[in-house]
Parts: sequence; C-alpha cells; structure tokens
Amino acid sequence: MARKKDKPFGQALREKRIEKGISLRKFAEQVGISPTYLSQVEQGNVDPPTADRVKRMAEILADNADEWIALAGRVPEDLPEIIQRQPTGVPDLLRAVKGMNADQLRKLRENAERMKKEGK
Repeated sequence: MARKKDKPFGQALREKRIEKGISLRKFAEQVGISPTYLSQVEQGNVDPPTADRVKRMAEILADNADEWIALAGRVPEDLPEIIQRQPTGVPDLLRAVKGMNADQLRKLRENAERMKKEGK
C-alpha cells in the first residue's frame, strides 16, 4: 500500500478510518463535524478541515498529527507564533535544513533539545 503522503488527504483519511473500523458517522461525531462534510472531504469535493480538526482526526486514528496536518495542506497552529517570535532565525533555520534526510533532522532536533536544556 502506498504511503498516505502519496494520496490526496480525503482518500488517505477514508482508507485509514476504514482500516481502524470506524464508521463515517461515528468518526464525524468524534471529530465534531457533520457526516455530510466528512463524506465530502473524503471524496475530495471540499478542502480539508482546519489544522485543529485534522489534529483531532489523527488522535482518533492514533497517528502522527503533524503528518496529517501537512497532508491537509495546513500548518500546525503552534508554528506561526514560534516563527513570529524569531522572524529571521526560524526561517533561516528552516531554509538551512531543507534537503536533510530524516536521520539528519532527528540528530539536529536532539542537539537542539540538548542545547535548550543546557541553556536553562
């Protein structure tokens, strides 16, 4: 099976929801949206919901919220504030890490967490 990032948001969502054995109606209720809207999202007829709702969907599916939010074409709600607090540093950092692989990013994150701890 292809990874979810290789599919449109709605298709990936529907497949994961069915894989988890959750009915459309029950899932919509848990997320706090109408079943009609969820059906339209899954069919790709409307844009995905807000990052907050997508995060809730990921929680219900026991999956990574950031991956689902990215697939939905959204940005996690905490990131704009982080960027605004460091309007040159954070964008510069993001540009510098562009092209790094997952292992390199993990090591960088671990070093950043260590530096943050040491600075306190």
